[in-house]
Amino acid sequence: MTRSVKWAVFTGAALALVLPAAGPLTLDQALALAEKNHPQFQVASAMLEAAQAGITTARAYPNPEAGVLAGHQRARVPGTVPGPVLVYSFAQPLETRKVRETRILAAELGRSASEFAQAEAAIMLRSVVRQAFYLTLRRKSELELAVGNQNLVEDLRRRIQVQVSVGEAARLELTRAEAEAAIARTSTKSAQLRLVTAFAALRAAINIPQDEEIDPSGQLDPPASLPPLSALRTEVERNHPAMRLTESEIRRADMRLQNELALRTPQPTLRSEYEHQPDVATYRVGVSLPVPLWNKRQGPIGEAAAAVRLATSTLNLRKLELFAQLESSYGRYQVASQQLAIYEEGVLKQAEAALQAAEAAYRFGERGVIEVLDAQRVLRGARLDFLNAQHERQAALIELQQLRAADLRDTRP
Repeated sequence: MTRSVKWAVFTGAALALVLPAAGPLTLDQALALAEKNHPQFQVASAMLEAAQAGITTARAYPNPEAGVLAGHQRARVPGTVPGPVLVYSFAQPLETRKVRETRILAAELGRSASEFAQAEAAIMLRSVVRQAFYLTLRRKSELELAVGNQNLVEDLRRRIQVQVSVGEAARLELTRAEAEAAIARTSTKSAQLRLVTAFAALRAAINIPQDEEIDPSGQLDPPASLPPLSALRTEVERNHPAMRLTESEIRRADMRLQNELALRTPQPTLRSEYEHQPDVATYRVGVSLPVPLWNKRQGPIGEAAAAVRLATSTLNLRKLELFAQLESSYGRYQVASQQLAIYEEGVLKQAEAALQAAEAAYRFGERGVIEVLDAQRVLRGARLDFLNAQHERQAALIELQQLRAADLRDTRP
C-alpha cells in the first residue's frame, strides 16, 4: 500500500479512505514548485544565456595576427654586410559592413527566438502541472465514488446475509450480492491504482521526491464564456509564443542567408611588414584578398536557402498543429458543457430517485435484490459520467488557456 493513500476497515462500518497527514497542496503552490524545481525552466534559461553570448560573439572583431622572423645574413658577395636579419609582420583581417551587420542581426534574432522558446516552455510546463494537478483531483474523486459504491454494496450484502440466515431471502440473492461486492472491491482497487499513478505524474511535473507526501486540494474553474472559434484562431496566431518563435527563426534563417551571400565578396586583410637587415631597413604595407576561384560558397548559400524554406514550412506546420489542437479542445469543451447541463438538469436526481424506489420496493418484498443492484449500478455510472464530464471540461479549458497564451497575459478565458 502506498504512503499517499491508505485504507482501513472498520468493524460494522464501511470501507473508509484515509489521506496522509500532509498539508493541502494548492494549484498556485504546485505551479511555484514547478517553476522553482523543474529542469525545463533551467534548460530554457541556459539556452537564452547561450543566445545572449552569441550576440557578444557576433559583435566581436577579428583578431589581428602578429609575427616575428629571425635569421642571419652571411657575406658571400663583396659589399654585403653580415649580421642578423629580423622581420616583423602584422595582419588585420577586415570585414565588409554587410557581413558584420547580417551576422549581428542573425545573433539578435537568435536571442529573440530563445526568449519565445523560453515562454513556450513555461506555458507548456504550467499546462502540464495543471493537467496533472486536476487529474489527481479527478482520481481522488473517482476513488471516493468507488469507496461509496463499495460501502453501499457491502451494506446491502450484509443485510441480505442476515435475511438469508433467518430464512427471509433466498441463497441466490446473497450470491448475487457477493458477486456485486467483489466487482465493487475490484473497482476500488483499480481506482486506487489510477490515483497512485496520478500522484506520481504530479510529483514528476513539480519535481519533488517520490517519498514526499502531497495532498492536492482545489476546485475546478467555473464555466467560461468562449469567443467564436474564428476569433480564437486569430488570438492563437497572434499570441502563442510558438508562432513568434517560428517567425523569428524564419527571419534568423534569412539573415544567415544574407550573411552567406555577403561572404561571397572577398574579405580583405591589411598587412604590414618591417624587415631589418644589417645595412638596410625595409617597410612594406599592403592589402591581400582571397581569390574565390575554387570555392564560391555555393554549398553554404544553398544550405542557408534551404534553412529559410525549412523555417517557413515549420511555421505552416506549427500553425496547422495549433489550429487542429484548438478545434479539438474547443469541441471537447462544448461537448463536456452540454453533457454537464444534461446531468444537472435531472439525470443524477432521477438515478438517485430510482435507487431509493428500488430499495423501498425491496424492503416491502415487491422487488428482488437484482433491481436494487441495477439501480445502484446506474447511479454509480451517472455519478462517474458527471465527474468525467466535469474534468473533461477542465482539461479542455486548460488546453485553451495554453493555446491562448493566457499565462503570458495573466488572464483567463
